[in-house]
Amino acid sequence: MPTVHDLAFVRSGDKGDISNVVVLARDAEAFTALERGLRPDTISDFLSGLVTGPVVVHTLPRLHAFNVVLRGALGGGATTTLRFDETGKSMCAILSRMPVADNSA
Repeated sequence: MPTVHDLAFVRSGDKGDISNVVVLARDAEAFTALERGLRPDTISDFLSGLVTGPVVVHTLPRLHAFNVVLRGALGGGATTTLRFDETGKSMCAILSRMPVADNSA
């Protein structure tokens, strides 16, 4: 089963206790696979030890990209968290290891 890393480039950022990860598909076929497999419930399950709030996935079809918004992802935010990665820069590396199931059937 491919991972997000196999199908896309990723980049993350933060604002307060929210981390967002941009997932940019490598090609149209990868975008289709990600569109089927990059679901809020799947992402929440995969990041269950890190993200305590809701996950929203915004699809950007003309860019073959997704903006994944992770609330409650940074332990309160950069100025209050005790996490090593207080600004969530590694969140993209973690999400890139998520398997992407083909749910087309």
